[in-house]
Amino acid sequence: MIVISACLCGVNCKYNGKNNLNEEILKFLQEGRAVLICPEQMGGLETPRIPHEICGGDGGDVLDEKTKVINPKGGDSSLQFIKGAHESLNIAKKVGAKVAILKAKSPSCGCGEIYDGNFSATKIKGNGVTAELFLRNGIKVYTEKNFHSLK
Repeated sequence: MIVISACLCGVNCKYNGKNNLNEEILKFLQEGRAVLICPEQMGGLETPRIPHEICGGDGGDVLDEKTKVINPKGGDSSLQFIKGAHESLNIAKKVGAKVAILKAKSPSCGCGEIYDGNFSATKIKGNGVTAELFLRNGIKVYTEKNFHSLK
């Protein structure tokens, strides 16, 4: 089983109420090889919701309580992001997933690159909260940019 960010399979769970449908990734679900997650919704955030970014670090720093996930108004949603990451990990463990395909650059799902926390579209090296928790638990994380070797 593969855990996949629900937005990549057409579920309207993005912060703006839309999705990031990727037809190639959707095939994993259609073939019965995947289970969908949306860590932000699973953490209790509404859809649509105000955008969030990790301020002054990455998902590992959020998990280690060294920094926060904020919105442009300064609101702190770190607890919801952490809760959603742990709920997602529980699902991954229950289905025996060793691999995930998550949404690139997301403060939850980004792997290798995320936004810098200034809401300026500037990217930095790092992982989102869920991606980092998955990696810490031995789940290999891909994004829609580099999943092609899984076919």
